[in-house]
Amino acid sequence: QVRLVESGGGLVQAGGSLRLSCAASGRTFSNYAMGWFRQAPGKEREFVAAISWSGSTTYYADFVKGRFTISRDIAKNTVYLQMNSLKPEDTAVYYCARGNTPVRDANAYDSWGLGTQVTVSS
Repeated sequence: QVRLVESGGGLVQAGGSLRLSCAASGRTFSNYAMGWFRQAPGKEREFVAAISWSGSTTYYADFVKGRFTISRDIAKNTVYLQMNSLKPEDTAVYYCARGNTPVRDANAYDSWGLGTQVTVSS
C-alpha cells in the first residue's frame, strides 16, 4: 500500500507562485500515473493535472494550462505541481493521487493524500 503526503501549500498573493510536492512511501509508485486534484469550499473535487508513469505524458485542466506544470522525480518518489500566476479562484485544498492511467476521472485513482491548503489572496 502506498502512502501519499502533500506539502508546499500556503498563503500567496495573486500572481505569485507555489510548488506543491507529493511524497510517496510504501509500495513503489514508479509504475503508476499520478494526478493532482483540488477541492474548493462548497465545490466538488476537480481534476488539475496528471502525469504518466514515465513522465513523458502530461494532461492539464484548461483552467491551468500555461500556468501549472506537473513533473515527477522517480528516484525521489515525488511528484510536483509548479503553480505560477496564481489567482484567487485557485484557492482550494490540493490532493495528489495514484492511478493506473493519467486520466481526469478521480474514480480511476486508488490512493489519495490528505491534501494541502492553497490560499490565494487578491
